[in-house]
Amino acid sequence: MKRRIWQHDWLIALAVVLIYLAVWLLTPAIGGLERRGYDVGVRMTSREPNAKIAVIAIDQQSLDNIGRWPWSRDIHARFIDKLAAAQPNLIATTVFFTEPQQDKGLQALQKIKGMATAQASFPSEIASELDTSIKALDVDGQLADSMGRAGNVMLPMLFELGEPKGEPDKPLPPYVARTELEPSGDPANGWPLAVNAATVPIAQLGDKARGIGTDTQQPDGDGVVRSVPLVVRYYDQVFPTYPLLAAAYGLNLKPAQIKLTFGESIALGNVHIPISSDGRFRPYFYRGNGGTPAFAVDSFYDVYSGKIPVEKYRGKIVLIGATALGIGASLVTPVSPAESPVLLTANTLSALLEQHYFVSPHWATVAVLGVLLLIALYLTLALPRLKAGPGAAITGGLLLLLVIAEFALLTQGMLWVPLLGPALLLLLGHGVLTTKHYLLTEEKHQKSSAESAESNRMLGLAFQGQGQLDMAFDKFRKVTLDESMLEILYNLALDFERKRQFNKAESVYRYMADFDANFKDIAAKLKRARQLSETVMLGGGSGGPGGTVLLASGDVEKPMLGRYQIEKELGKGAMGVVYKGIDPKISRVVAIKTMALSEEFEAELLDEARERFFREAETAGRLNHPNIVTIFDAGEEHDLAYIAMEFLKGRDLLPYTKPDSLLPLLDALAIVRQVAEALDYAHKQNVVHRDIKPANIMYEPESKTVKVTDFGIARITDSSKTKTGMVLGTPSYMSPEQLSGQKIDGRSDLFSLGVMLYQLVTGSLPFNGDSMAELMYRIANTEPADPRTLNPQLPPIMSAIIMKAMHKKTETRFQSGAHFAAALAKLEAGLKARQAKQNG
Repeated sequence: MKRRIWQHDWLIALAVVLIYLAVWLLTPAIGGLERRGYDVGVRMTSREPNAKIAVIAIDQQSLDNIGRWPWSRDIHARFIDKLAAAQPNLIATTVFFTEPQQDKGLQALQKIKGMATAQASFPSEIASELDTSIKALDVDGQLADSMGRAGNVMLPMLFELGEPKGEPDKPLPPYVARTELEPSGDPANGWPLAVNAATVPIAQLGDKARGIGTDTQQPDGDGVVRSVPLVVRYYDQVFPTYPLLAAAYGLNLKPAQIKLTFGESIALGNVHIPISSDGRFRPYFYRGNGGTPAFAVDSFYDVYSGKIPVEKYRGKIVLIGATALGIGASLVTPVSPAESPVLLTANTLSALLEQHYFVSPHWATVAVLGVLLLIALYLTLALPRLKAGPGAAITGGLLLLLVIAEFALLTQGMLWVPLLGPALLLLLGHGVLTTKHYLLTEEKHQKSSAESAESNRMLGLAFQGQGQLDMAFDKFRKVTLDESMLEILYNLALDFERKRQFNKAESVYRYMADFDANFKDIAAKLKRARQLSETVMLGGGSGGPGGTVLLASGDVEKPMLGRYQIEKELGKGAMGVVYKGIDPKISRVVAIKTMALSEEFEAELLDEARERFFREAETAGRLNHPNIVTIFDAGEEHDLAYIAMEFLKGRDLLPYTKPDSLLPLLDALAIVRQVAEALDYAHKQNVVHRDIKPANIMYEPESKTVKVTDFGIARITDSSKTKTGMVLGTPSYMSPEQLSGQKIDGRSDLFSLGVMLYQLVTGSLPFNGDSMAELMYRIANTEPADPRTLNPQLPPIMSAIIMKAMHKKTETRFQSGAHFAAALAKLEAGLKARQAKQNG
């Protein structure tokens, strides 16, 4: 059948790749993921800031004590005078002084002085007093004088972002133009960020400043500042930004010593800083501890009032700026949702001086494209050919590798190679293909379920018509329950009651009640079947000795079987139902296994089966071994043959063959060793078990007691057929010679014991098949998988023992149970010694 286009995995994967690349190129979604990954990498990296940088904050405490903002410039003047006395390396204020501070009284006094100066007879004393008053009110002059005396004060200015149009209205003032840079290299490698519309400090202050730099920021599309411009382009002039100029002064360099190479790097003496094509770089953002800034921040008022001695700032780069809410706009960084401009400047300045910055290496683009190509090839060519488990493991490994690679490069090498985008493509591609497989599987499953439900219903009815009620129930349970199925199951339960198999009738009624507890009289039926299942004997006659008597109240008397009083049903064994009984004469508790010979054998074979039953029971009764269940009695009553044997605590080994409930290895070895010893004893008595399997081995975990049951039972049923024509037995554990009908000896039991050991240590049978014919073929012709492939914890010698026990040729297997037990005992001793050494 021709497959539809959407069913081809490689086409689906290719479509996912192309759509993903389109989303990456045309929308900011993938870029946003990469940027968030970058932020995580920054927070995972640890660096220490430059110790020469000190921050003095115009904080809320300063506003509360000095007054509302903006302050008069004489305050700044006095502060600079106080600070300059400590001889700091640089005083860099981020406060803008772009407008003169004009006092109306100052203007009046200046006008009076001008008029008085024109009068020759004006008294000199009044003129002197006017000069003193004018100077007191001229706060811009006071600030200029303070800056001039300090000689190392740096001021900020502003440019507007954007490509300029035409020519500037007027040239920049000389105090700004003197910081112009002379770039080198090819401008084709990249132009710095374009700016226009300069807002500069007033000339009175600008002339006294050591330098003036632009405080320009351009956040990414999500509003986070991750990169900082170091240079900007104003028409055809290139200027350093505030952090770069401060870093140059901090290294005692002049602006002319800042060397810019277009689109490549900036050199500050021996410090080389790589930049992007537009002149930006990615500083490391320092993180504080417990919400405190990474830099030491002092209050402006504490320094101004003398609480903090200015000597603390000797030789340092002092940054002054506002941190109080409502003064200036805060910025978002990878480590802070609200960073003040002065702290961002401090961060950038420290990153420049310490060379703490992230770069995207020149090979990053090629690497990302290469990874994208490999992922595309994996999704389109490799993943569709892998099974679900290996595919998920490989995808998970690749995903982990990409994530680890990105964050390792960021945190260890401070290199940003954006690999989260390719990692997301890998995850989405795998998810789409997995979803597609699931949808196809669901479609097939629904179609298959509808078809198989009708097949199971028809097969169940056919089995029921032939009297094979167990097989009928098995098929009916695979059909979805509805009103019609409840009718069919109700009739099946009645058929079980007619055969006096009340425990099975109870199972059917319980199954129905779980779906609809109000169906017909099912509640009463379930109660009666539960009561009868605990007392009524399979094959027992009604009335007479040993029969079951129903009282008028509906209660059931405990029946007798031979001399034994039946207490309750324990379960179903190889022959039939197994009951707990008591010998009233000596109060011995026994287990009674029964077989309804008339129901299991054809009439012409009944006498032969009865004779074989008692002969085999007698043979098994002669066995006297601590690991073989003791037979006390055998008899027949009302066509119901029975064997009374020792009542065992514990349970059979079937629950311990499941992968999630395996026994410890030493316990499993001890169990099989004891079974091998029991078989060795039985074989020396010329008794072959013929049906060694977990269900025939009883185990009591507390006392570690092991008992082999059902000796000789397989012999009774092995050569006979039931009325339905079904051969009895357990083919999964049979030896090749037993399946082929050859004469067998004790080595056949050892083969079965090897199969059981394989299952106890791996949780899986060595031979499996979808049909009886396929299973028999595998047992006879194929080698099982090495048990270590299912349980890598097994020692090699364990695998060798198991494979030897299951060898196809009898002469190559263990030749006796003693030989098998000795090999297991040697392995046990070795494991115990190794365990003791590890614990010691």
